[in-house]
Amino acid sequence: MKKLPLHVKIMIGLVAGVIWAFASSAMGWNNFTINWVDPFGQIFIRMLKYIAVPLVLFSIISGISGLKDMSKLGRMGGKTLGFYLMTTVSAVGIGLLIVNVVQPGAMIDEDSRIKNRLQYETWANQNGVEILDGKNYLSDPAYANYDRADEMTEEEKAMVAEKQALAAENKDAGPLKFLVDMVPQNIMLSLSNDKLMLQVIFFAIFFGICMAAIPDEKIAGVSAFVNGANEVFLKMVEFVMKAAPFFVFCLLAGVIAKMADTPREVFEIFKGLASYSVTLVAGLLFLIFVFYPLIIRSFVKSLTYRKFFNKISPAQFLAFSTSSSAATLPVTMECVEDNLGVSKNVSSFVLPIGATVNMDGTSLYQAVAVIFMAQLHMVDLSVTQQLTIVLTATLASIGSAAVPSAGLIMMIVVLQSVGLNPAWIAIIFPVDRPLDMLRTVVNVTGDATVSTIVAKSEGELRVD
Repeated sequence: MKKLPLHVKIMIGLVAGVIWAFASSAMGWNNFTINWVDPFGQIFIRMLKYIAVPLVLFSIISGISGLKDMSKLGRMGGKTLGFYLMTTVSAVGIGLLIVNVVQPGAMIDEDSRIKNRLQYETWANQNGVEILDGKNYLSDPAYANYDRADEMTEEEKAMVAEKQALAAENKDAGPLKFLVDMVPQNIMLSLSNDKLMLQVIFFAIFFGICMAAIPDEKIAGVSAFVNGANEVFLKMVEFVMKAAPFFVFCLLAGVIAKMADTPREVFEIFKGLASYSVTLVAGLLFLIFVFYPLIIRSFVKSLTYRKFFNKISPAQFLAFSTSSSAATLPVTMECVEDNLGVSKNVSSFVLPIGATVNMDGTSLYQAVAVIFMAQLHMVDLSVTQQLTIVLTATLASIGSAAVPSAGLIMMIVVLQSVGLNPAWIAIIFPVDRPLDMLRTVVNVTGDATVSTIVAKSEGELRVD
C-alpha cells in the first residue's frame, strides 16, 4: 500500500479534529476535550515555536556567511522587500474592493445599524472626535426613541481595554520607530521572545555579513558550529512533523471546543456575522487560489497551480492549524527548499523576513473589517479615508507579530487612523480565531510565493 503523503495525513487530522469537537460538544464532553486533548495541541505549537527562533538565527547566519558577494545580498534584500510590499498593498486593495462591492455591513437590519450609528455619535461627542461624514443622527427627532445602550459584556470590555493598551504603545511613535525596534538591546532577550523575531533577523544578518568579511580559516570553528546547529534544528522539524497529524487533531478539537458548548452555539456565532465572515473568506481565498498562483505562473512557467499547492500544502495545513506564521516557519522552509526547489541561501533569508513583515492576510482582513464596521454604524468613509486605511494597514502589518490574533491589536491602530471607535473590535471577537486560521494560510502562501520569485530572479530555483 502506498504511503500517504504528509499533507494528506495532516488534512485527515484536521477533519478528524473538527468531527471530534462537534461530537464531544453534542455529547457534553467539552471539558474532557479542553482538559485532555487540547494540551497536546498546545505542546505542538510550543515545540514549533522553540524550534523557529534558533532555526531562523542559524539558517540566516549560515546562508549569508556563505555569500562572499555582498552586492548579491543587497540585491536580494531589495527584491524581497519590494515583492513583499507589492503583495501587501495588493492584498489591502483587493480587500477594499470586495468589501465596497459586497457591503456586508449594510446587510444587517436597519434598526440595529441606526442604534449603532447613535452609539458612534455619542462616543464621538464624548471623546471630542469629529464625526467622519458630517451627518448627525442624534439631533434628528426621528431617532430620539432608539435605545443607545452599549451591549458589550464586561469580558469584551476587558479584552478591548487590554488590546487598546497594547496599541497605545505604537500610537504616538515616530515614523521611524519600526527601524529602532529592529535593533536589539539584548540579543538574549530577543531570542527568548517570539514577538521580537525582527530583532533576531537583524542580528543574524549582521553576524552573517561580518562572518563573510573574515577569511574562512579564521572562522572555521564558528562556521562548523552554525552549520551543524542548523542541521540539528532541521532534524528536529523532521521528527516533530512525523507526529503532526495527531497534534493537529488535538489542536483543532481544542479550538472548536473553546468556542462554544454546543454545535448550535458554534453555528450561531458564524450566523450572526455571516456577511462579514463570507466576505473576508472570499477575499482570502482569492489571494490563495487566484492572486498568488497568477504571480507564480508569471515568473515560473513550469510551476502549475496543482504543483504549487501540492508542494506547499503541508505548510498551509499547519498554518491553518496553528494560526501562527512563526510556528509554521520551520515547515515552510522545509517545503520551499525540498519541494519547490528554492536554494537554502534564498529561503533562509526571504522566509524569516516574510514571517515577520509580510502579513497579506492580516492586511486584507484589516481593510475588510474596518469598512465592515463603518458600514455597520452607517458611517460613509471617503476615498481619502479609505486610502489612509491602505497606508496604515500596510504599515501596521509590518509591526504585527507572527502570533495568533496579533492582527486584532493592529486593528485598533487602523481604526484610530480614520477616527473610528477602537472598541468596535469587540464586534468581530467571536469569529476572529477561526478566520485568523485562514489569514495565516494566506500569510504563509505569500511568503512561499515571494521566496520562489526571488530564487527564480537570482537563478537559484531548482525546477523539477
